[in-house]
Amino acid sequence: MSISEIDQHDWSIDALNKAYRQGYLFGLSGEPERACPYQSEVIAAAWEAGWSDGHQQAAQIGFRPTQQRAIA
Repeated sequence: MSISEIDQHDWSIDALNKAYRQGYLFGLSGEPERACPYQSEVIAAAWEAGWSDGHQQAAQIGFRPTQQRAIA
């Protein structure tokens, strides 16, 4: 299921769950909330809820993403 397929007005519970899981992983890994790939308000809200939960979990366990360094 691609983002364009999920980002339709005919969303399903599966699409909401997938968006939430993706958002959770983004939040857990330290990605910014503005990285949400969805345009549909309902799907974006599911993604943002996941991002918020993942971000909170990362903060609780003290995770801080490392900055990637360029390899010369």
